[in-house]
Amino acid sequence: MLAYEEDELIGHAAVIQRRLVNDGVTLRAGYVEGVAVRADRRRRGVAGTLMAEIEGIIERAYDLGTLGASDDGLPFYLGRGWRTWEGPLSVLTPGGVVHTPEEQGGILVYGTDRSGSLLCADFRDGDVW
Repeated sequence: MLAYEEDELIGHAAVIQRRLVNDGVTLRAGYVEGVAVRADRRRRGVAGTLMAEIEGIIERAYDLGTLGASDDGLPFYLGRGWRTWEGPLSVLTPGGVVHTPEEQGGILVYGTDRSGSLLCADFRDGDVW
């Protein structure tokens, strides 16, 4: 998603498909990343508008939404109804399942009641969450 003011790009956000496993169930997740608004256009509702569009996509196309929130972004997402994943986290790497406790508290979910058991993400290079 891109946000423009006249012909200037002022914000963007993306949702990509990822596979998560929870309680032995494979879930199709809409993973949100790259949410940003130009510094001089912040606090004007741009991020909220972008996220409303992203959340609509998640509701229509995915089992749940997930994202890794920064400390600064956490209050914004929680205020929109995203919830902190309460269970343990891991990632399925080429070498097997690796637990990611350092991510605890920063992984949020949207559109699901699941939250207490192990959540395992598919592998990707770079930041796995």
